Amino acid sequence: MATALGLLLTGGLGSQIQNQPDDAQWVMPAKNFASTRFSTLSEINTANVKNLALKWSFSTGLDKGHEAAPLVVNNTMYIVTPWPNTLFALDLTRPGPAVKWTYQPNPSRSAKGVACCDVVNRGAAYFNGRVFYNTLDMNTVAVDAVTGKEVWKTSLGTIRQGESMTMAPLVVKGKVIVGNSGGEMGVRGWLAGLDAETGKISWRAYTAGPDTDVLIGPNFKPFYPMDQGKDLGLKSWPPDMWRIGGGSAWSWISYDPELDLIYYGTANASPWNADQRPGDNKWSSTLFARRPETGEAIWAYQLNPHDDHDYDGVNENILLDLNINGRLRKVLAHPDRNARMYIMDRATGEVLSAETYAHQNTSEGVDLKTGRLKTVPSKSTGFKTVRDICPAAPGGKDWQPSSYSPRTGLIYLPHNKLCKEFEGRQANYIAGTPYLGATVRMYAGPGNYRGQVSAWDPVKAKTVWSINERFPAWSGTVVTAGDVLFYGTMDGWFKAVDARTGTQLWQFKTASGVISQPVTYRGPDGKQYVAVVDGVGGWSGAIVSGGLNPKDGTGALGFVNAMSDLPRYSPKGGTLYVFALP
Repeated sequence: MATALGLLLTGGLGSQIQNQPDDAQWVMPAKNFASTRFSTLSEINTANVKNLALKWSFSTGLDKGHEAAPLVVNNTMYIVTPWPNTLFALDLTRPGPAVKWTYQPNPSRSAKGVACCDVVNRGAAYFNGRVFYNTLDMNTVAVDAVTGKEVWKTSLGTIRQGESMTMAPLVVKGKVIVGNSGGEMGVRGWLAGLDAETGKISWRAYTAGPDTDVLIGPNFKPFYPMDQGKDLGLKSWPPDMWRIGGGSAWSWISYDPELDLIYYGTANASPWNADQRPGDNKWSSTLFARRPETGEAIWAYQLNPHDDHDYDGVNENILLDLNINGRLRKVLAHPDRNARMYIMDRATGEVLSAETYAHQNTSEGVDLKTGRLKTVPSKSTGFKTVRDICPAAPGGKDWQPSSYSPRTGLIYLPHNKLCKEFEGRQANYIAGTPYLGATVRMYAGPGNYRGQVSAWDPVKAKTVWSINERFPAWSGTVVTAGDVLFYGTMDGWFKAVDARTGTQLWQFKTASGVISQPVTYRGPDGKQYVAVVDGVGGWSGAIVSGGLNPKDGTGALGFVNAMSDLPRYSPKGGTLYVFALP
């Protein structure tokens, strides 16, 4: 992977994983296997981004939450919508928008009834002439990238059990890697690998249950004793509760080709009322390293044992090679929902640092000898009412992905500043219905703003600069070699800021709030373009996309209480915007 650009960006240190080759397209959700969301394009830079202008736009015709990143491959842009999960192919060689074809997977309408947090989809992946993505009703599809014809469709579960699929797949070594959603419905979480040619399921690794189901074998070597032992996915649960224990795998996957490991996190344990499931509840809220071709687990680290705040471990894992304490380390950077930025050795699972990146009062740190999170007992939940819990259930940040620039050495975090009140009650399991055991109300954290975009130094483990936002920063970030950082806001601004200082350089008012993932690419004319889709919704914007009553603060699992004013700032939407310099 050594390139002249790579040597320049790392100051001559040689090839590093964050400097993966860049063809100026956008072929996978996170830009590259390292999940840096960094583009080497620099035509748009800090000096001229103020001149950025809208070139064309395209309406999806839908008004639910749009969270997906567009793909750009061979002068074609691909856009996946929320339910009904339409795939559009737009011809970039013709004046936009020019639709080449449209693919309709026709997912079941009933799937909308089991989606906990809007009917979103987080995008697609391109590999070997095909576009792969998931539908809300538990299917993965492969579509011919040229013709739009369906190549195969594979069913992976059933909505009758409360399962759904919202995550973007990753294709590694001929395997399409996908996972399920539905922790709030008491599903049994899993990650699976499908053959990219045929759609046949090659392996499925469950989150909880016996080691054979979790694909734990003799090569499984967790770094910490707390994660070592036989059948912990059984023994750390009350009898049979692991069968409805959540731990879905609905978010991001990264891959290290040298170590041949994929990395992903599992979601919350079910139900939210943790008094009903004594024990560590493995392997919920856990980071896993697995072999992509077989799913075999190599190491695991439980971020939030006995998770009692809905602190899913599903957030992105950015793979970096960094000099830490005078030693070049292969690390992953994981900004967890518990508001701590974990810098970990990605070969072994050792925690190198876990400092706070957002306001929190639920933990006092991580014991670097044992790896265990040191929780604050007064903030633990159960059959009681607990107030002033920070962060709230969406965490210091949720799924909205960060980016990393090898030029600045900084990670750019879009995140939340929310707290909550939690009232525990009995949860009774009925397949396909909510399984929570809690009434939650969220509200703005100290300072009365609800979001931030921050620059984090992963070597010094501290925030360098931050920008306050009125609402949670629910869009992804993208950073470029022009030292420009792009992100969107829920009140409908698409912004460009200086990646080194955080100074705002440009903004554009979109019709609806932005909760999607921006991308940048080189067009067929050789120019650099930036694209983003608006359409407020998702968990944070469900009050708008779902038309929820702002007076019912418990709506959207308590998020409505923190977002009652959002309808004043953002209507529904669903429009792609494409920008370039004049």
